[in-house]
Amino acid sequence: MARNGTSDQATPGVDQGGSKRSRTAWIWSSVIIAFIVLVFLLIFILQNVQSVTVRFLGLAGTLPLGVAMLFSVIGGALLVALAGTARILQLRREARKAAHSSNGTTKRIDGDGEH
Repeated sequence: MARNGTSDQATPGVDQGGSKRSRTAWIWSSVIIAFIVLVFLLIFILQNVQSVTVRFLGLAGTLPLGVAMLFSVIGGALLVALAGTARILQLRREARKAAHSSNGTTKRIDGDGEH
């Protein structure tokens, strides 16, 4: 604690200069990071152009190694997104039930601020 009774810890959403970070700044930071990742991904694909045979469920085909690995990463990301979506829906359902049982009324919980 500082002498004036306030905490010395940084306030979330405020940089050390005291100005509030905007959503636009956060989005631009995310876009820059995504662009850098995309550049590295393109370099990886371009360096791994050897053809490989891919077999899946009785089907077979040849693809460049980098593209085959990209497809496998995309498939894994889709599986993770599917599991995450299922869990979020489950938690929303439980929160809705808890709000209904504690207040005796039904509240809408969508994350958009409307109740």
